[in-house]
Amino acid sequence: MTPLTPRDRRRRTRLLAAAGAGLLLAPLAAACGSDDPAGSGPIKIGVPAPLSGDSASAGQDILAAAKVAAAEINKAGGVDGRSVEIVEADDQCSAQQGAQAAQKLLNSGVVAVAGGYCSGAAVPAIPIYGRRSVPFVMDASTNPSLTDSGKGKVFRTCGRDDNQGTVAAKFMTGELRARRIALLHDNTTYAKGLADAAGESVKQLGGQVVYADALQPGQSDYSPVLTKIASTRPDVLYFTGYFAEAGLLMKQREQLGLKFTLMGGDATTDSTVLKTAGRAAAGYIATTAPLAKDLPAAGRFVSAYKAATGADPGPFSVYEYDAVKVVAKAVDDAGSTEGADITAALHKIKDFPGITGPITFDDKGDRTDPLYITVRVEDGAFTAYKKLDKSGATWVDAKTS
Repeated sequence: MTPLTPRDRRRRTRLLAAAGAGLLLAPLAAACGSDDPAGSGPIKIGVPAPLSGDSASAGQDILAAAKVAAAEINKAGGVDGRSVEIVEADDQCSAQQGAQAAQKLLNSGVVAVAGGYCSGAAVPAIPIYGRRSVPFVMDASTNPSLTDSGKGKVFRTCGRDDNQGTVAAKFMTGELRARRIALLHDNTTYAKGLADAAGESVKQLGGQVVYADALQPGQSDYSPVLTKIASTRPDVLYFTGYFAEAGLLMKQREQLGLKFTLMGGDATTDSTVLKTAGRAAAGYIATTAPLAKDLPAAGRFVSAYKAATGADPGPFSVYEYDAVKVVAKAVDDAGSTEGADITAALHKIKDFPGITGPITFDDKGDRTDPLYITVRVEDGAFTAYKKLDKSGATWVDAKTS
């Protein structure tokens, strides 16, 4: 008889405990993050995302990527012989709906959460997951406070705004040789955080922030805002809000004949921007983590995504795919669906071979490897443009290096 490994002994102990507890435990199972402690039902992974509203295209893209990852896991035999089931919840990119989505997922019996988009929706959700010890691996919520205050149960496969802000400032003051820089956000947690981070780095690098203010999202005419910014004579305007407003800013800047360079953050790389702005999008530059088409390891994912949806994957799809895969890896490593065990396993993951690169989490739950590059709109598509070399001091071609 083959000796039992420590993991096998833990599983046998749990099975015996579950059998001994019998029906007394059954009503509590769903509320505790697993509706089948004996280990035969599906392992539920929650995916909160904006499935309606202005950011719905990004949310639907994230959900589709999660389903592609789950389908691959199940085709390969599942996790510890159990299938993975994706449970979705619409957070509408709002704080109120973010809290409600978190509660809905917990009530559905998810053992972990992999998703998110707007940092503002993640802020109220994190303590709700935390009270149940359910780990949350974010794919697109980049505000630094989310992991700074996450107390060890929050992780990210995406980057942080303070890292992106530094990259943006280095690009504007270095590659573009800009000295007068305008910053525009929309007062959301993500956008203001990124603008603040970029502004601080610009000043440290010797640049001058000549404008820093917010627009009102959801408007149809930003000409007055653009005219006011133009009066400060900026070399570059860095917009840190979302893609719905970015497309209008590109279009109306061209209509006004304004010559300053327009850049944006990673929430502006959705393909919707290109449809809204049309020819005015040409030459637009954005800071972002590498997109799916720029990641050699993402080729199989891109094919599977297209086959499932009939469309190209959006900017955060690969980070959601990796988030689901790393959660599944942690559940398998833990040999458990208990939140504390999964969290401990996530902290131990080292160089997980994600399609976005090796994934190791630091003590806060952030990735240890830098992610951000710049992309530029060429021939009607976002194309990898420049990235910093390993020294962090020189910009090189992001397509060939």
